Amino acid sequence: IEYLKETPTREELKNIIDLLEINPLELVRKNEQVWKDNYKGKDLSDEAIVEALLTHPKLIERPIVINNNNAVIGRPPDVIKTII
Repeated sequence: IEYLKETPTREELKNIIDLLEINPLELVRKNEQVWKDNYKGKDLSDEAIVEALLTHPKLIERPIVINNNNAVIGRPPDVIKTII
C-alpha cells in the first residue's frame, strides 16, 4: 500500500495497528516536523493519534509489511524476514 498516495481508511489503519500489536503512538514518525509542531507533548487519546495519522499520512512509520495475518514495521529491514 502506498499510503502517502492513497491514505488508508480509519478501519484499515486500525486493522494495521491491530496486526502490528502496537498502540497508535508507536506508529508515529515522531521526528516529522508536523508532529513536533502540532502534537508533541500533548496528552492525546488513541483516537486522536489515529486521526492525526489519517490527516497527515507522512506521520505513519514505514515501511509496513503485511503477510497473511502478520505485520511488522520494516525497520531495520532484517525484521521483515520474521514474517515471510
